Amino acid sequence: MFLNRQKPSKTIFHIFICIILILGILVSTIDTPVFAATGKNMESLKSKTLTSGIVVILALVLVLMLLFFLEPVPLDIIAISIPVILIILKPWTNLTVAESLSGFSNKATLTVLAMFIVSGAVRKSGLVKMISNLIIKNTGNNTFKQLSFIAVLSGILSAFLNNTPVVAIFTPMIITMTRRTKSSPSKLLIPLSYASMMGGMLTLIGTSTNILASDVSDRLIGQPFSMFEFTQLGIVVFFFGVLYLVIIGHRLLPERISSDQSLTKEYFADNFLTEIVIRKESSLIGSSIDKILEKNDLDIEVVQLISSKDETPATSISKPLEAEDRIILRTDLDNLQSIRKIDGVRLLAEVKAEEKAMEISNDWDKYIEVVVLPASIVEGQTLDHLGFFKDYQALAFAVRRGNKLIHKSISEIKLKAGDRILLLGSSNTYKMISKSKNLIVIAEVESDDVNYSKIILTLSILAGVIVLAVMGILPIVLSAFLGVVLMVTTGCIKPPEIYEYVNWQTIFLLAGLIPLGLALEKTGAAEYLTIQLLNVIKDLPNLVILGIFYLFTATVTNIISNNASVILMLPIAVGIAEQLGVNPFAFVIAVTFAASTAFLTPMGYQTNLMVYSSGGYKFKDYFLVGAPLQILLAIVTPIFIAVFWGL
Repeated sequence: MFLNRQKPSKTIFHIFICIILILGILVSTIDTPVFAATGKNMESLKSKTLTSGIVVILALVLVLMLLFFLEPVPLDIIAISIPVILIILKPWTNLTVAESLSGFSNKATLTVLAMFIVSGAVRKSGLVKMISNLIIKNTGNNTFKQLSFIAVLSGILSAFLNNTPVVAIFTPMIITMTRRTKSSPSKLLIPLSYASMMGGMLTLIGTSTNILASDVSDRLIGQPFSMFEFTQLGIVVFFFGVLYLVIIGHRLLPERISSDQSLTKEYFADNFLTEIVIRKESSLIGSSIDKILEKNDLDIEVVQLISSKDETPATSISKPLEAEDRIILRTDLDNLQSIRKIDGVRLLAEVKAEEKAMEISNDWDKYIEVVVLPASIVEGQTLDHLGFFKDYQALAFAVRRGNKLIHKSISEIKLKAGDRILLLGSSNTYKMISKSKNLIVIAEVESDDVNYSKIILTLSILAGVIVLAVMGILPIVLSAFLGVVLMVTTGCIKPPEIYEYVNWQTIFLLAGLIPLGLALEKTGAAEYLTIQLLNVIKDLPNLVILGIFYLFTATVTNIISNNASVILMLPIAVGIAEQLGVNPFAFVIAVTFAASTAFLTPMGYQTNLMVYSSGGYKFKDYFLVGAPLQILLAIVTPIFIAVFWGL
């Protein structure tokens, strides 16, 4: 029996603001001195008062970190509430309304927005798909070749394009390639994600985190990043990272999806949740579920039987079935096909389609599996509210969420990034869904949409954006928007598509987090944390301190978002560097690289989550492969930062 219980997520979010306000009121009289930390250059910080503003902003940061970790509501909703809260807490944060809303007009936010559109136009041209087709043709059955090509090419592409579409295109390509070569996609998908993350560290425009860090660095020490500011370090990190993945990393990954099983068997395997209806004409009426399963030799886990009379869950599967009873069950594709052949049994999705006078064509005989992309409009919606029938000529009738068991009606499930949806459709459905910005098709997709003339044109515009920024003719934000204008006017992308290619979750995250960084500085919270941390690490060698910051930032990023960790850690890192009398830019680079190389969890970076379900991975797989890589880069990165920029 599974009772319907109210989700606590909204309650948590609603009391969040109340907690902050109460904390602010309680500490409004605090004025506690903090004893000085001693260090190499500490005269300016002999004492620091723990003010009410510091307490309030640190409490806000702690609550935000908890919310980012638990995700009771989407991250962008949490972030967009930050400016409102900062305005409410103005007596303690000292931020004006303009400063609290400055994230929306910040050049980092605008640059990221423009680059999403530019990279979207390049993706639309078919460049990534063309490259993925070349990989299939030239790697054969050699896993070493496959991994090397995938890692290098995805990394290079991610240096200039957003890595999300790169991974989105490469994922079905890898599934197709491994099916043909009888190898396991589990060996390649995590390396794909990691390589694209490291590739993003080759240029300023590789990730939104780089652009945000550049803006914060400019504000803190007056030194923004140029286009190829840290390319030499990025090459080193990429070299060591890919070398590890090719020689060691993929060997640590188990074959979660076996190489000796077919694509259909493996990708439509256990844990799909679906719902069927017993129709009035069914011969099963009066029989019990346990007898039906035994008679038809079906391997099915019955999650719930819902009576047609009062819509209440039945207490036993031995209860005789009645007309319009609903059964929520979990099984694989083979058994689903067998169920559909039973007289008088229909999928709930089919019944609802009939009720809405939707005609299901006889050529709907294709089973298609799709994966929900991070930050897509599909997240948070139920299958009933999505227009699969209208938009893709398909019925969505089953859901799988990794290895997690779901005990509710599929019509009540709010979809999350990484969820896999099973569709029933026609041969046209493949092509229609393959163009979606919200879903990945886990199936072979025709590659006839490669437009070579548009590839040349979009790459030329992208090159122009980079050249204008590198030569200092235009700031990166203006050259990026010029690129958008050119992409639209030359027909590389249509005006309505502009909005589809923007990852709005990232935009709202940046807009919300940037004023939080200002609050950390204006209240003195960053300075206070600097003193406390110096008390602990002041006697360590500078290179070791740099390594600690790298490792700590990477750890924080594995728990919260990469952009949030940059906002939190950069002011502290710069403060530490200045008080130690070392190069603050070296610490800025360390934090920036650490924030974009979170390998320990599927939540650490959005591309990790994208391949989670497609590779059949478990949570521990990321730690098993990512921990050695994280430690390796925690050693390599600080050393080469010291070599390139000095301490």
